[in-house]
Amino acid sequence: QVQLVESGGGLVQTGGSLRLSCAASGRTFSTYTVGWFRQAPGRERAFVTAIRGSGDTTYYTNSMKGRFTVSRDNAKNTVYLQMDSLKPEDTAFYYCAAKRDGSSAYWDPRAPYDYWGQGTQVTVSS
Repeated sequence: QVQLVESGGGLVQTGGSLRLSCAASGRTFSTYTVGWFRQAPGRERAFVTAIRGSGDTTYYTNSMKGRFTVSRDNAKNTVYLQMDSLKPEDTAFYYCAAKRDGSSAYWDPRAPYDYWGQGTQVTVSS
């Protein structure tokens, strides 16, 4: 069982930055892929990025490349989402989720996740 807690959300102006954190419980956290998702009002939840347990492999949706960076510190059981050059359309509730890594040859960062956090709100003002 893995429990996830997000933090770091808040209100920021257009062009600003935020760093979200996803703190996890569990002694085998380094074997879990962690993904970030977001859900804007009136829209479905959308995949943002993911990182494998060792941190050596990441995946981003095209619209996030260059602005968002995912990283992790397994010694702290924490995954980070650095968000730069924020836009009003980035306003959403952001969630982290986790699942077992599985085979590196068949790693699918978008495949269903088993554990979810409660989320944190990010609001970008224009």
